[in-house]
Amino acid sequence: MSVHLVNPSDNSFGTAVITPRWLFVLAAATPTSAGEPILVDESIEQVVPESIMPGDIVGISVHTGNALRGYAVGRMARERGAWVVYGGIHATLFPEEALELGQAHAVVKGDGDIIWGEAVADCLAGTPRQVYEGGRIGGSEFLAARWDLIRPEKYMWASVQTIRGCPKHCSFCSVWRTDGQQPRQRRFQSVIDEIISLRRIGFRFIALADDNFYPVTLTDLHLAREQNNAARLEELTAIRAERFQLMEELSKLPKDMVFFTQITMEAGEDGEYLDAMRRANIKGALVGVEAVTPEGLKAVFKDFNYSGDALAKQLQTFKQHGVHVLGSFIFGLPTDKPATFDATVEMALKAGVTFAQFVMMTPFPGTIDFGRWEKEQSLDPTLVGDVPITRYWLIPTEVRPKMFTPHPSMSSTEISERTQRVWDRFYNWSSVWQRSACTPTLKARIAFMFLSKLYRQMYAGTGISTDSARRKKSKSTARWMARQCKRLFQAKPMPELRSPLWAMPIVPPPAFAAVVPVESPFIIHRD
Repeated sequence: MSVHLVNPSDNSFGTAVITPRWLFVLAAATPTSAGEPILVDESIEQVVPESIMPGDIVGISVHTGNALRGYAVGRMARERGAWVVYGGIHATLFPEEALELGQAHAVVKGDGDIIWGEAVADCLAGTPRQVYEGGRIGGSEFLAARWDLIRPEKYMWASVQTIRGCPKHCSFCSVWRTDGQQPRQRRFQSVIDEIISLRRIGFRFIALADDNFYPVTLTDLHLAREQNNAARLEELTAIRAERFQLMEELSKLPKDMVFFTQITMEAGEDGEYLDAMRRANIKGALVGVEAVTPEGLKAVFKDFNYSGDALAKQLQTFKQHGVHVLGSFIFGLPTDKPATFDATVEMALKAGVTFAQFVMMTPFPGTIDFGRWEKEQSLDPTLVGDVPITRYWLIPTEVRPKMFTPHPSMSSTEISERTQRVWDRFYNWSSVWQRSACTPTLKARIAFMFLSKLYRQMYAGTGISTDSARRKKSKSTARWMARQCKRLFQAKPMPELRSPLWAMPIVPPPAFAAVVPVESPFIIHRD
C-alpha cells in the first residue's frame, strides 16, 4: 500500500517556478504506518496510472483552476482500486462535487493539518468518512514541509508559509472567507528552521506563501487607539511585533537568499515595515493594485487603495524602500472602458512596477462576486452544452468561454485581445531590459530577462485570455525557457548551515497533520 499525493495540472512544463507547498506538508503529515508517500506534481510531469495499485490512497488537492483535471485523476485512481481523498479550497467549497464527479471516497474540508492523519488511518482500516471537517487551526499547529522528498533540480523557488488569513474583504477574493479574517501566525522559530533546511539543500530563492504578509496596518492600530479598544490594540501590536521578529531573524540568514511574498497596498504607507522587509532580503511582493480608477476600486470593494497619481507615487514608495512590486491588475470590471487598458499599462510603467500580471475578471467560488453572479444566473441560467455557466470550471477548456459575466460595453473577445496587448507591451524586450537595470550584476540581469519572459509565457500565454493555438505555442516556449531559467536559480547547497539554538524549545504539532493549500498559488493564482 502506498500514499500518492497528486498536484493536478493540464500544463506540464518539466520545470516549475514555485513548489506546490501542500504536497510536501501533506507528506510530513502522512502517518509513518502508511509508509513514505509518493509525490506527483503534474506541473512537471503527469501521473502514471500504472503506478497506482488497489488499496493505495490517492490525495488530490484542487482549486478552481485545476478541478476538472483533478476529478479526472480521481476517477482514474478509483477505477484502479485506490482510495480517493480530495482537499483544497475548491473541495472545501464543493464537497458534493468532488464526491460525485471526482468519485471521492472522502473530502477534507478546511485546514487538513490535524485531520489528514485521521483520514489516512480510516482508509487503511477500510472505513473512511465522506467528509472530514478540518476547521481553522492555530498558527502553532502549522506543519513544516518534508523537503527531503523534493527533487531540487525541478524547481526554481521553494515556498514557506508564515501566516494564514487576511483581514480584508475584497469582492473577488475567497481567502478571507475560507481562511478567515483573523491572522493565524506561525512561530517565527519554526519558519526560520524550515528556511534553513531549504538553504542546506541548495534553495536560496524562497516564496513566503502567505495570504497577506502585512496583516496589521497603521490604520488598524490608529482605529484601535481611537476606539480605546485596549484588548484589540494589544492583539494587533503583538501580531506586528512577531512580524518584525521574523524579519529580524530572516536578516541573519545567508546574504545570498532572496524572499518574495504578497502584501496589500497599504504597506506602502509603512516605511518602517518596508525597511524591515528590505533588511530581511524580502526583495519583492505581489501587490493587488486591481484597478487604476476610483470607480474600478469601488467595484471590487478595494477603495482603500489609491488611484491616479497617488497610486503611482505609492507604488514607487515600495521601490524606494528596496521592495520590488509584482503588480496585479484586473480587466473586465463593469467600470472598464477601452481606454482603461492603455491607462493601466501606462500606470504600471510610470510607477516602476518590476513585474506585473493582467488577469480577466473571473468570479471565483466563495467570493462576493460569485455569489452575486450565481444569484443572477439562477433566474435564467446560461448553459454551455449541459453545464451551467456558473460551473465554468467543469467546461472543457477548448469550449470554455473567455469571460463568464457580460460586460456592459465590451465583448469578451475585445477584452481578451486588449488584455493580451497589455501583456505584450509590458513584457516586450525593450521594457524588460529597462526594468532589469534594478539588478546588481550581469548574471542577475540575464536571469531577470529570462524570468520576465518565462512569467509572461506561463501566465499570459496559457491563461484564460488566450486562444488554443497561442496556448499550445506558449507551452512549448515556456518548457524551453524554464530549463534555461532553472540554471540561473541554482545555488550551491550549504549542508553545514545550522539552525539557531532558540531560547524556548519548539513544541512540535501533532504527528497526524496536513495543510490544505491557499488558492492563490501560488505564482500567482489569486482566487
